[in-house]
Amino acid sequence: MAKTLTAPAVERIKPTDKRQEVPDAALPGFYLIVQPSGGKSWAVRYRHNGKPRKLTLGAFPKLGLAAAREKAREALRTVSEGVDPSAKDKPDRDLFRAVADDFLRRHADKRKSADQIRRYFDVEILPVWGERRVDEITRRDVIDLLDAVVDRGAPVTANRVRAMLSRFFNWCVERDVIDASPCAGVKPPTEEKPRDRILTDDEIRWFWRATGRMGYPFGNLFQFLLLTGQRRGEGAAMSVAEVTGNEWHLTRDRTKKDRAHVVPLSAQALAVIDGLPRFGAYYFSANGRTPVAGFPKPTARLRSLMAEEAGKDGHHEDIPRFTVHDLRRTAASGMARCGARLEVIERAQNRVSGMFRGVAGVYVRYSYGDEIRHALDAWGALVEQIVTRAPGGNVVSWRGV
Repeated sequence: MAKTLTAPAVERIKPTDKRQEVPDAALPGFYLIVQPSGGKSWAVRYRHNGKPRKLTLGAFPKLGLAAAREKAREALRTVSEGVDPSAKDKPDRDLFRAVADDFLRRHADKRKSADQIRRYFDVEILPVWGERRVDEITRRDVIDLLDAVVDRGAPVTANRVRAMLSRFFNWCVERDVIDASPCAGVKPPTEEKPRDRILTDDEIRWFWRATGRMGYPFGNLFQFLLLTGQRRGEGAAMSVAEVTGNEWHLTRDRTKKDRAHVVPLSAQALAVIDGLPRFGAYYFSANGRTPVAGFPKPTARLRSLMAEEAGKDGHHEDIPRFTVHDLRRTAASGMARCGARLEVIERAQNRVSGMFRGVAGVYVRYSYGDEIRHALDAWGALVEQIVTRAPGGNVVSWRGV
C-alpha cells in the first residue's frame, strides 16, 4: 500500500538493481523515481486523450518534496482542463527528433561508427518518426518500420536498424525519458549467415588486372587491402606518418578493436604504395586533404571490370558477388594456405576472437611479430605468383599487370 511521502523517508530510500517508482499516497499520480545509480527525480503520471503520459518534474534534492508535489498538483489541474501539461511546457523536447539529437550528441558521436549511426537515423528512422513523441512509439511501430526496410530489399540493414533502435531506447529508459523500450521482445528481422566468400586464384588474377585498370585511388587501395588483409576503413585512412620503413603503425584510436596494431608490409604491399602519387597526408585520397570514402560505386566498377577480364580468359559465367570485406577473408585464407597458424592470422588482422577471447586475451601478450611478418610475406609472394602466372602457364610482369 502506498504511503504518504515525507522528506526524511525520501532521504532514506536506497537504490536497488532495478529502477523504482515510489508512489505518494497524498497525491495519486505523483511518484519518486529512484535509479539503480542512486539518482532520484520526481514525476507525475496521468492520461490525456485516453493515452498514458508521464511528466518529469525535476531532480531531487534540487527540487524538494513540497515543491515537487505542488508542481504535480498544477500539472494534474492542467490535465483536468483538457490540456497536456507535457506538451504545454515543452512542446518539442519529447519529440523523437529532439531526443535522437540528444542521443547522437551525448552517446553516438563518441563512437568510431558515429557516421554510420547518424546515417541510420537520417535515412531510416527520422523520416518516419521524427515529429512523433518518443513515448508514443510502440512495439508495433518498431516492427512496421523494420518490415518496411526488409520489404525494400535490405534485410541486413533492417537488422542493423533494430540494433541501433534497441540501443537508443535503452538509453532513453536509463535517462527516464520513457518507462520501457518498445524494442523489448523484437527479434532481428533476418537471420544472418556468416559470409564465407573468398576469391579463387582465377578471381585474384582478374581482380588484379581490374584494379590496375581502375588506378588511383581505389584500384590501388583494393590491391593494398588484399595484400595486407586489414579492415577497409583502416586502410583507406592510412597516413604517410603511419608508415615507417616496412611497417604500418596504427594507434588505438585508429583501430576497430581500440588496440594498437603493427602491420608488417610485404614487398608486394610496399610496391603498391611506393608507386602512389603524393599530394597530401594520406596515401589514398581524392583531394589531398581527406581519405577516400564512398565504396559502393568503386566496388561496383571493380566487379564490372573483373567480369571483362574474366571474359578475356574465356570465362563468361557470372562471377559470384563479393564485397570489399571479402578481401580480408581471402587474405586470412591465403595466409592459412601458406602455413600460418590460426593465432598468427588473428594477430595479423588484429582480431579478438578464437584463441584470444576472454582470459587468453588478457594474459597472452606475445606479439607474434616475426610470425606475422612471415605470414604476410608468404601471402604477398603467393599473390604475386598467382597474378604473374597467366592461364596456360605463361609468365607476365608483376608491375605490368
